Amino acid sequence: MGNNEYLGKVALVTGAAGGIGEAIARRLAEGGARVVVADLVAERGEAVAEEIGGAFAQCDVRVPSDSRAAVETAVARFGGLDLAVLNAGVVTGGDGFDPQRYRRVVATNLDGVVYGIEAVLPALRARGGGTVVAMSSLAGLVPVPFDPVYGATKAAVVNYVRSYAPLVAHEGIRINALCPGFAETPIIDGFRGVIHDLGMPILEVSDVVDAFETVLGSPDSGECWHLQVGAPVEQVAFAVPGA
Repeated sequence: MGNNEYLGKVALVTGAAGGIGEAIARRLAEGGARVVVADLVAERGEAVAEEIGGAFAQCDVRVPSDSRAAVETAVARFGGLDLAVLNAGVVTGGDGFDPQRYRRVVATNLDGVVYGIEAVLPALRARGGGTVVAMSSLAGLVPVPFDPVYGATKAAVVNYVRSYAPLVAHEGIRINALCPGFAETPIIDGFRGVIHDLGMPILEVSDVVDAFETVLGSPDSGECWHLQVGAPVEQVAFAVPGA
């Protein structure tokens, strides 16, 4: 996309202090957007925000008021909000089942999207519409025996997006999910060996950002887009029971 593709737009990106979130924030800023970098990690998040001419909001997506405060930052600093990228996510890690780790993953990956959508809707409505992209994962579409809780949360994000999008389509608000395979970020450090043994190729972060821009540029809503190495990003064709 052109260098001024997002000129005049205001974006909020969660989990933007590193990895895919940071890369998306940088791409949006390069295109002219004013970006709120939302993350728990203040030092790194502030540095990213400064480098891209954006604003930082310390945000724990597990806490509804933090998501609302991040939106308030966008409105106060840049006058509104046009785009939200709900990217923050974690893997389970560790051996066996642990209730605390389970709750952390569910609260971050699923609650973070639910709370994030609720937080951004008023600001998007005030603009007359806007776009939400929720970062799911290929793990939400295929079995992931090495982290079933992670897979469950990502599958839930897909169905939440598909179910919620029709409720706000009449307001000019589009909500889609992006499901990339595992990308070259620190989140996979704990199970690189498993990924290798399963023969799963690892995406470059830049490929995920390119796919994100494809989703962002689509007029469709309530869709789930999947991305794998060596293939273009495509919408998932879901089977309809009884059809």
